[in-house]
Amino acid sequence: MSSSQPSPQPPAVNYVAGFLLVGLAWGLTTPFIRRAARDHKPLAYPLLERDDVKASWIKSKLYGAFFAVVDLLRNPRYAIPLLINLTGSVWFFLLIGQAELSLTVPIVNTLAFLFTVLGDWWVDKKVISRDTWIGMALSLCGIGLCVQSKSG
Repeated sequence: MSSSQPSPQPPAVNYVAGFLLVGLAWGLTTPFIRRAARDHKPLAYPLLERDDVKASWIKSKLYGAFFAVVDLLRNPRYAIPLLINLTGSVWFFLLIGQAELSLTVPIVNTLAFLFTVLGDWWVDKKVISRDTWIGMALSLCGIGLCVQSKSG
């Protein structure tokens, strides 16, 4: 005989931790990725200087893109934040399978925005303006309204 009882829901703290981890992984890594890409000095590749590659627009673009990606991935200042960011995408995929979709997406994206602002402050020493603080507070209020509307 099969039981029609629904499986027990994980505690809310699991969802909160998941939302925070994804927001951190997406938001806080973005300034590090941007800085590493901005400071990147690509290596010279002899293959790109060959006449047959220079003569073909498609070959030069494909080889150029390939070597640019390889250079960036070989740079730990870029690759480590990228790996953490992509891990956040895996966590997000797992979250949307369990949590309410209409809450998960806005919560995680808002947290990613908030952590990106804080990451910019930390990495690039950017000053967070009063208007940005107000926007961050309003974003958190919006999350609170979304959660309240689903629980009420």
